[in-house]
Amino acid sequence: MSLSGHGLTPRLKPLSARKSAILSVLDIGTSKVVCIVAELKPADEVEALRSRTHVARILGIGHQRSVGLKGGVIVDLEAAESSIRQAVHAAERMAKVEIQSVIVNLTGGRLGSEHFDAHIPVRGAVGSGDVHRVLDAASSHDMRRGRAVLHALPTGFSLDRQNHIVDPAGMIGEQLGVDLHVVTSEAAAARNLMLAVERCHLGIEAVVATPYASGLSALVDDEADMGCAVIDMGGGTTSVGIFSNGHLVHSDAIAVGGHHVTMDIARGLTTRVSAAERLKTLYGSAISSSADDRDMIAVPQVDEDERDVPNHLPKSHLVRIIKPRVEEVLELARDRLKNAGFAAQAGRRVILTGGASQLVGLPETARRILQGQVRVGRPLGIKGLPEAAKGPAFSAVVGLLVYPQVAHIEYFEPRSSGFFQGTGTDGYISRVGRWIRDSF
Repeated sequence: MSLSGHGLTPRLKPLSARKSAILSVLDIGTSKVVCIVAELKPADEVEALRSRTHVARILGIGHQRSVGLKGGVIVDLEAAESSIRQAVHAAERMAKVEIQSVIVNLTGGRLGSEHFDAHIPVRGAVGSGDVHRVLDAASSHDMRRGRAVLHALPTGFSLDRQNHIVDPAGMIGEQLGVDLHVVTSEAAAARNLMLAVERCHLGIEAVVATPYASGLSALVDDEADMGCAVIDMGGGTTSVGIFSNGHLVHSDAIAVGGHHVTMDIARGLTTRVSAAERLKTLYGSAISSSADDRDMIAVPQVDEDERDVPNHLPKSHLVRIIKPRVEEVLELARDRLKNAGFAAQAGRRVILTGGASQLVGLPETARRILQGQVRVGRPLGIKGLPEAAKGPAFSAVVGLLVYPQVAHIEYFEPRSSGFFQGTGTDGYISRVGRWIRDSF
């Protein structure tokens, strides 16, 4: 099935650079659900963030523990719906608006990349019709069955033998080419994510791959131009995005994240999961130190009467549990980058983001394993974020606010039918319309 005829997630209408807008976004993760309502106003160009046309000011934010998801994929529809409703209602109360539709992100569902190219003959100067024809040709390639297209990003045009052309319109040549990067996920994962959102009576404006959103939020333009890898370490998944020449050129995801570290601690120290999460947050580290054997930590253990009985252990026990799992995640990310053939384009620059990237000693461990310059990425260029939401855990949801400002670069074949029509997840509005037609 070709890309142009393939089931596509909803395409977002491009945001005018001269108009203000109020936008709602929803980050549905394995460990938390975050809903943000923000006002986007046209802004003057900022040197570090030249690709952004608007500045976002937060009006409302709702934050809720995520239930019903595992590895970024919905496993309990009702529980997931309840988490989404609570986060959305909290954001609505704070912003004093009613949310009608949202932009959501997708991490699970085996995110992957496919690359297509196409060439067409042209006569004289390249016109907009020629650009459209070459993009049509690139999108006519066959896609794997069972995959949903999230993004179709032209990463560069060529004219005769000249590559890396940003916009060929008006240039003269004989053969026009384009490279198209298509980000896909499993259709079932995307379908169920959209269904959970639509059950909350919300429309869906777009579905964005999490590594793309995190990169839009945490990278300055120079990093995206020179080449870097963004590793978003979430609760249930670790997703990877590679940026080069200002474009997302590769995406991938691994179904291992911070929650796996928590479970390792709970099993290794025979304590409750909530206590293991607290120990990881307060005392966890990815690197050992000479003081670890002397520092004692209290590990609550449940006895027969279901009372917490503290057991005092050296901190080194905790570090020895955390360290192998963190190294495993980073080694998996390194191997995925190497196997994909994009290690050179990443330029030895790595940006760690996501909630699990806040672990003490993680940047040092990443430098050793990934052999590059490593920094922790946080949301950039957003006004009104609460202090608690300025950390790496909120990079993806802030990136969803940036996405409408760059959505115009994507290419999708114009279609009259929606992505999920006829698949059992058509939107709430269409279901109401069908009920009215059937009833009257």
